[in-house]
Amino acid sequence: MDISAKLEVIKGVGPKTAEALEKRGFRNLKDLLYYFPRSYEDYQSQTNIADIKPGRVILRGKIRNLKNIHTRRRNFTITQGEIYDETGAVRVVWYNQPYRIKNFDEKTTYYFTGQYDFKYNRYQITAPTVALAAEIEQKVEGFQPIYSAKGSFSSAWFKKLFEKIRVLFTTPVPDLIPLTSAPTYIKKGTRNQALFQIHFPKKPEEVEQAKKYLGYEEVFELILASQLNRQENQKLRAMPLSFNLDLTKQFLKSLPFELTAAQKTAAWEIMQDLTKSIPMNRLLQGDVGSGKTIVAALAILQAVNQGAQVALLAPTAILASQHAENLTKILSPFKVKTELLIGATKQKEQLKQQIKNGEIDLIIGTHALLTDDTVFQNLALCIIDEQHRFGVTQRQKLLEKIALNQQNRPIDDKVALNQQNRLADNKATKQNEKYTAPHFLAMTATPIPRSLQLTIFGDLDVSIINQMPKGRQGVQTKIINETNMREMLYPEITRHLEVGEQIYWICRLIEQDQEDPLEKDQRTVKEEAKRLKKIFPKYKIGILHGRMKASEKDQVMNEFKTHQLDILVSTTVVEVGVDVPNATQIVIMNADRFGLAQAHQLRGRVGRGQKASQCFLITTGDNPPSARLRELEKSNNGFYLAEVDLKLRGPGEVYGSMQHGELNLQIANLADIELIKDARAQAVKVAANPENMLKYKELSQSIKRYQQLTTLN
Repeated sequence: MDISAKLEVIKGVGPKTAEALEKRGFRNLKDLLYYFPRSYEDYQSQTNIADIKPGRVILRGKIRNLKNIHTRRRNFTITQGEIYDETGAVRVVWYNQPYRIKNFDEKTTYYFTGQYDFKYNRYQITAPTVALAAEIEQKVEGFQPIYSAKGSFSSAWFKKLFEKIRVLFTTPVPDLIPLTSAPTYIKKGTRNQALFQIHFPKKPEEVEQAKKYLGYEEVFELILASQLNRQENQKLRAMPLSFNLDLTKQFLKSLPFELTAAQKTAAWEIMQDLTKSIPMNRLLQGDVGSGKTIVAALAILQAVNQGAQVALLAPTAILASQHAENLTKILSPFKVKTELLIGATKQKEQLKQQIKNGEIDLIIGTHALLTDDTVFQNLALCIIDEQHRFGVTQRQKLLEKIALNQQNRPIDDKVALNQQNRLADNKATKQNEKYTAPHFLAMTATPIPRSLQLTIFGDLDVSIINQMPKGRQGVQTKIINETNMREMLYPEITRHLEVGEQIYWICRLIEQDQEDPLEKDQRTVKEEAKRLKKIFPKYKIGILHGRMKASEKDQVMNEFKTHQLDILVSTTVVEVGVDVPNATQIVIMNADRFGLAQAHQLRGRVGRGQKASQCFLITTGDNPPSARLRELEKSNNGFYLAEVDLKLRGPGEVYGSMQHGELNLQIANLADIELIKDARAQAVKVAANPENMLKYKELSQSIKRYQQLTTLN
């Protein structure tokens, strides 16, 4: 089968249909073959409505009394009706799918597959998938694939289309992965068999067999891309920054505390990288409050001592300002000139001219650092904090500045002199040498699971700070049902307010839509602020949420930091924010609606000082706390929780929601360490001889997107 063929080779697909499919991302047969079913149904296991029990059900029946209810929440609609058969009827609901009302004929019989549960004071089946009974029953197999709709192309339409291409499998699909050094379950023809079984299975076991190969293929491509990126990075040139032992000793002596063993190890790994002419490409990960900034300060000091400039990019103005304040305090005794460049910075043009002239050593900022008119004289080190919050293009733009701004310009005399003094062999340093990339250090307080380090972050070296500074107390976490808040929460909060401590109070929503059952019983920032003013009338309460202007958010956070506010009622915009050591308590309302990693990040807002801190996870309803909340209650270890979260929820967007592309893993389970190890072992061998990629043209084309996605240099 020629999988690069246009879709017009399929009988019944004309130019107009092909054009419409191309707009949905289907350019050729390969795009279609890799559009996998989102689920499978065994329609022979249907249930009469009179016999249904809570849980997942398949019903065969008709539908009636459909209507759309428009809520006050913008662009939100509830579609409800009744499914009925000869034995009874059940309520059915779809949320924000108003088109459903036009999809049904009341005289037609359908199969409905979905979750039947007690919700919002009644039993109902929520957002079921739907298939025409006539189409299901004309097939021999009861086990059938279900495809996600794409615009006007329904799941049933895709099933018909795949039936038309079934005959094309008589000509095998060429293998994608090199068979040399592949594990034993990757054999000639495995790809062809897997693609056939994923679309035309007769039983669940065939789907699982297909997923094993296709998952391996996805992971192999991702790891191979990162390995090839690593090799490309090795070809670039960076300014070698020598390690100054005396300066390091002076710096460490100036600190009012001793570094932890983990900080020392991470710092040494970074220092060694900086001495090389190959650009450092390192990820520094450490839990909230573990001391990543001090380690970064050591790297900054080494670079500035060599006459080089450093840029530190932060996701928000408030976080950039915090870095500027802390690093200025730490580094000013060593004559490091630090400036802040954010949207609110005054006299930007003057500051940018100073940066261009090399008068500023350390420039800390937000997206303002990325503008074309921000030009560096000799940028040698880039640091990005919470780098997954920036898109690929944004990261790339900062890293490219060294090449753009040093083009056709000799090395600065100060830099050249430092290098001459550093090197025993002066011949190794040339006045006209051009550097093509800066050293790169990414920092994150989101612990990265081991499997993601091997795949998505495969081109990065990783340093881990897994110890907390001495004297830093862990945050005690407690789950409380909202019915017990008056007895178990309010007295504790009052006790801390009375001794001058501050409180974070987190809600998911800004305001509530009363007609939307999804928001029923959800606490909101605006309502909670009103309620808390009655409960704690003596104390000042502020609110913070995403609809506020950046300047307004900064003002509120500064008011909280300077203790003009006692309680800050906020959405998750404080997830990464300013250190407020005096904030010792955080209350997370409707905690069961938060992911484990996000709740852990929120908890990290407290415990920033020497005082004992607490996190209260407030749950609703009568159900026992979820498994992830129990894990959060018993552990403060972000690395452990990251592994748990990966198993419970999948990889999510830990790499950065790919603002300029998507990871788009359809099959691979990134918690499957054994599969990842197999794929990595083969990818490393293939990447060792990149010229062999010429033999695998489809593979080369396939991994280009991953190379663009994962590269940081």
